[in-house]
Amino acid sequence: MTQQTSQQELYRFLEDRFACALACTECARACALRAGVLDPGGAARTEQVRRKGIMCAEVCDATCRALTEETGRDETGLRVQLEWCRAICLECAQAFDTQPGAEKSADACRACARACADFIAVLG
Repeated sequence: MTQQTSQQELYRFLEDRFACALACTECARACALRAGVLDPGGAARTEQVRRKGIMCAEVCDATCRALTEETGRDETGLRVQLEWCRAICLECAQAFDTQPGAEKSADACRACARACADFIAVLG
């Protein structure tokens, strides 16, 4: 019975890890697309949002790689990466909230932040 419980926990761990990696990928894609849509020569506020989108895409990409590759990273390091990703995604979502037409990108950022938080909870 204990072995079955352990297998179920392992499956949930892997499912949550995969869901988080997918959310990170989607957020990175949305941020990169959104950053490309914003006027690079526009107002300083628009440029700041663009930079946040690019940074969020890079952090999500790094987090996705950390989740999908066996890099020998310990659980503490993975938790730090997930916390960083969650925080950046929430910050980016708030920035996108100020931009007309950026609702889908903001939603992708929030979904990624939730997936990171959910996976952190699984790590314990």
